[in-house]
Amino acid sequence: MLPPRILRRLLLVPLVIVIAGALVALAPALAALSVVFAIIRRRFGRMRALRIVYIALIWSLGEAAALAVFLCLWIISGFGGRLETEPYRTRHYGVMRWFLDLIYDAAQRACGLRVEVECPAADGMDSMGAADSPGAPASAGAVEPEERPVIVLSRHAGPGDSLLLVRYLLAVCGRRPRVVMKATLQLDPSLDIVANRLPNAFIKRHKAGPRSQTDQVRRLARTLDGDGALLLFPEGANWTPLRWRRAIERLRRDGHPGLAERAAAMPNVLPPRPGGALTAIASCPAADVIFVAHTGTDRLVSVRDIWRCLSADISIRARWWRVPACDVPRAADYEAQVRWLYDWWQRIDAWITSQHMDDAPDSSPEAPAVPR
Repeated sequence: MLPPRILRRLLLVPLVIVIAGALVALAPALAALSVVFAIIRRRFGRMRALRIVYIALIWSLGEAAALAVFLCLWIISGFGGRLETEPYRTRHYGVMRWFLDLIYDAAQRACGLRVEVECPAADGMDSMGAADSPGAPASAGAVEPEERPVIVLSRHAGPGDSLLLVRYLLAVCGRRPRVVMKATLQLDPSLDIVANRLPNAFIKRHKAGPRSQTDQVRRLARTLDGDGALLLFPEGANWTPLRWRRAIERLRRDGHPGLAERAAAMPNVLPPRPGGALTAIASCPAADVIFVAHTGTDRLVSVRDIWRCLSADISIRARWWRVPACDVPRAADYEAQVRWLYDWWQRIDAWITSQHMDDAPDSSPEAPAVPR
């Protein structure tokens, strides 16, 4: 259970400031220790400890600066009285973009981060025609490049994928993202403040029932405007082999053997939970639907995996598909919509498999065993 909002901010905001000050004071010593450690081990390439120190320093200083700006905005808005007005929402989105750009640039410098996104059309996203959609007629035309809301359904795997996706929507696509996320993320003070001042939803899985969750998604989707983007992760959690097995077992236990078999044939993704995604699609009939696949950090499951990854540059590849609003099966029955969602998740899984096959043979681990 999370502490009350006022208690979180009274405790955690000063903690961020203290950590930032400590890192500034200790950064030279930590950097020197990293170099000494590299000399002792005779590894002079990308020094992992030095990378971590640099990222932690930039992150903590950036977060402290963002918190100071949020405090100023709260004061000049009449102590919070005008925070929900358009000018102040615009300013908060601007702070979000600045912070995410700061972390992205730091990751590029320190970790050699390189992100390749395949989305050749306007709006920074792939304006895919319905002919590229599973089960769609080949004669369908491409979507018109007009401004309209989008619902983004992404796989969830690897550290930082949600931050990269939100930054891409903000900085590259010029969208205002609304995100459905876990309530525990409010333990990050800057995220707690900005996400609660902007239209977002925090899901408490163990406290709120499915109806409460879908109500939050419906509220966000109904008010999407032309530059809005509602971001959901239908898998509900980052992919891991254990979660993949448990998800298949849950489908079988709940009486969905057909869906369980389909999930077992998709080893790279968790089976999508249709409730939130289908609620969002139904609540905003004008919205196109974007499906996002990515690979590069999806096999970073443990802390040990992340530590090993830091010894080399990080390369992330992503693929976006856009389904026009007129080709989304909103009028179909529930079972047909679930099959449509699974069809797309199957396509995402196939794309990830193709990316893994392009890598070196020894760099792609074996698929996890299917539970019986």
